[in-house]
Amino acid sequence: MTPRSLLLSLFAGFTLLCGTAAVAGSPDKAAIASAHPLATEAGFEVLDNGGNAFDAAIAVAAALAVVEPYSAGMGGGGFWLLHRQKDGHETMVDARETAPAAATETLFQDDQGEVVRDRAINGPLAAGIPGQAAAFVHLSERYGRLPLAQTLAPAIRLARDGFPVEDHYRTLAGYRVDVLNRYPEAAAIFLREGKIPETGTTIRQPDLAKVLQAIADQGFNGFYRGPLARKMVSGVREAGGIWTLEDLENYRVKERTPIIGEYRGARIVSAPPPSSGGLVMMETLNILSNFNDGEISEDLLPHLAVEAMRRGYQDRARYMGDPDFVDMPVDKLVSKSYAKARAAGIELDKATPSASLGDPVTVEEGFHTTHLSVLDGEGNRVAATLSINLPFGSAFVPPGTGVLLNNEMDDFSAKPGSPNAYGLVGSKANAIAPGKRPLSSMTPTFVEMKDGVAILGTPGGSRIISMVLLGVLEAVDGKPVEDWVSRVRFHHQYLPDEVEVEPDFLDTAEARGLELRGHTLKSTGRRYGNMQAIHWNKRTGKVTAASDPRGIGAARVRAPDS
Repeated sequence: MTPRSLLLSLFAGFTLLCGTAAVAGSPDKAAIASAHPLATEAGFEVLDNGGNAFDAAIAVAAALAVVEPYSAGMGGGGFWLLHRQKDGHETMVDARETAPAAATETLFQDDQGEVVRDRAINGPLAAGIPGQAAAFVHLSERYGRLPLAQTLAPAIRLARDGFPVEDHYRTLAGYRVDVLNRYPEAAAIFLREGKIPETGTTIRQPDLAKVLQAIADQGFNGFYRGPLARKMVSGVREAGGIWTLEDLENYRVKERTPIIGEYRGARIVSAPPPSSGGLVMMETLNILSNFNDGEISEDLLPHLAVEAMRRGYQDRARYMGDPDFVDMPVDKLVSKSYAKARAAGIELDKATPSASLGDPVTVEEGFHTTHLSVLDGEGNRVAATLSINLPFGSAFVPPGTGVLLNNEMDDFSAKPGSPNAYGLVGSKANAIAPGKRPLSSMTPTFVEMKDGVAILGTPGGSRIISMVLLGVLEAVDGKPVEDWVSRVRFHHQYLPDEVEVEPDFLDTAEARGLELRGHTLKSTGRRYGNMQAIHWNKRTGKVTAASDPRGIGAARVRAPDS
């Protein structure tokens, strides 16, 4: 071969390699997975109009605020995990609700010091200051390409024109129909003559459409100042709440550094406090890494996973809260040395009684939330978990606003040091304080593997962390995205000292292995969770997505404008 031909051959090979790298360097399509088909389509509408993943995430979340009033909304908040592909910037936008300035540690206690659970979950006293609107403004101004007038347009249309009731709506309304009927404004919107609407009934929310339009037109001021703010505060206070105009005006989202770790060669990026999700999951994965470097046989994995969960959830209750109010040993909790010490007490053939590990402290929280995952054609990605806490939140709508308020104040420890309504003891770290954000389990997560990227998260209260953990294990094992969302689930949270399992888990070899080792299994009676997940194969560029079969969501993969 002549020098010239050799040079041409090398150049051709270099060109081929560069071409392959270019294809692998970006996804072949965009993907959105959310808990409702109408929200997924709203996201693609914004991508089709030139938006990026951050714009699309706003559109999806705003649509969910309309069509999933039982899960999330403008009266709630959440956590947004972001990755910007052009410079690798990663952050978590903390839009968690905050306690009003007049909130006290004894807010939900009576004159005898007993917790009045009704105050903490029903009505305006249960509502923290919402963060959802502020998150939309922040994401749009800092990360998006389009104005809010475009990203909120699909949700405004859905609120104005309405959406049809389906069985999932009816089921969740059934949990809260009595409380919704306490508040005429909420009952008029979400019920029909005091009853759960029939399937196919159209739910229209013209006041909510005006709220979304005000945010589109005026940004932060459209929600947190001006006529809407005055209406919300007036309605809350007339019904026994403690909000002030200053509470709304002073609300701010915060950007926080994600929890980052490693498991079996994969880079894990997840939510930091005031979410406990990333810390607990990373501690749990680090504990598992002490057993054959995390490559654990299928028969042993459930036992070791339960033991690791038990220890991670114990530390959640002992140490975790709002980082602006509580000093937490974060570096210790995610360290390999700490995980090694915690793993040392695990026996391969026997369950560890939780009581033997220390004080009986735990944290409960509401179970209904929503999640969305977005990937655009450039590789930007968003995992966002949003909530109003219990189904339909506090069930209270300030008259004339259409804004269904959260009941996230119940995620605080209502009386630290004493049993709550579940007979469980709350932690001082999560006590109520003015301006404080309640501890959460929301766990939006990215997993970067050798050949791909996973984007996932789910609702589910305290079970969120264990569900995402199981999804991460599936992803790292190279399983397809459909397996992450459909895997039969089990959960342990230190107390109560039992393994909660889906009914389908009970008659499996995994279940028998747990029982032989002394674990107590308790069926949840129904399947739980609603995971939304995306996988981008960076070697081929191929993108796949899946929505949990337990829900009614939709995962779509397509090129914009197709």
